[in-house]
Amino acid sequence: MNIDKEEYKKYAKHHAPSSPIAKNCVKAFLFGGSICAVSQAFRELYMLLWGLETSDASALASISLAAIAIILTSFGVFDKIAKHAGAGTLVPITGFANAVASPAIDAKSEGFVLGVGAKIFTVAGPVLLYGTVSGVLYGFIYYLYLTLA
Repeated sequence: MNIDKEEYKKYAKHHAPSSPIAKNCVKAFLFGGSICAVSQAFRELYMLLWGLETSDASALASISLAAIAIILTSFGVFDKIAKHAGAGTLVPITGFANAVASPAIDAKSEGFVLGVGAKIFTVAGPVLLYGTVSGVLYGFIYYLYLTLA
């Protein structure tokens, strides 16, 4: 069977299952909102129980969410939740924690240096790199704007 690219695109589009976009958006909104609500509850709890300032309680809530995401990833639960929640689990702190923990857990059998150490940032590395570069560029442009204005 020899077909060109256009015929293949038509064939693939015709046979691919349609994605329930509205349903996926609602699920992502509900799961993502739930994660944010849990974070807010942690923050309020830390402020109430331990008398922490808002910034300290917020940092501790973020750490708590990251820890929970890593624990769920290590037991394989996070992936099951993500199948149903879709993009809702990509709320930055939980999605990032999963993106760092998952390759590290997968590479554990290769050792701590060549396995975990080498593979821990395979997914999150580009995010860190380009996020840092973007921040530096933005800061430089902002500095020039303030200096020249």
